[in-house]
Amino acid sequence: MAAEPSAKLLLIVTGSTLRAEDVDRPLAYYLKQRVEQALTPPGASHVPFQVLVIADFRWIHDEPLQALPTISVGGPGVNALAHRWLEEVPVSMAVDEQYYIQMDPDLEEPRASIWGMDNATTQIAVSVFVERFLPRFLELSASSTSNPTELDDLE
Repeated sequence: MAAEPSAKLLLIVTGSTLRAEDVDRPLAYYLKQRVEQALTPPGASHVPFQVLVIADFRWIHDEPLQALPTISVGGPGVNALAHRWLEEVPVSMAVDEQYYIQMDPDLEEPRASIWGMDNATTQIAVSVFVERFLPRFLELSASSTSNPTELDDLE
């Protein structure tokens, strides 16, 4: 019997502030659950990604992580990665200046930033991302060539 291939890594990044830890981190774990559900069809024996929730400063200060498919959750006021990507990553959707989904439409780099003006609108943005953008994000992330498959490769 052949060994199953190792899963690639996909990161969900939240802020390190107390507010982000309180409201965005639980939302990131909800998104992690939705990503894992989308990746695991009924009866599947192999999941193509290991999904990790990490802090913004870990992502910023750990260069190998920056090459991995990444979804940032929480606004630029509480998430340093969202702040960094504010001008870098194109806006794919903005709704009434209440919530934003930033993502390269061609996904040449598999990264997305999801945030709202408050927690309620960030929750809406995450739901919209899951429904409208997640399948394509995962499909293109799976084809990413620069993705270590072992956590030990990143330490």
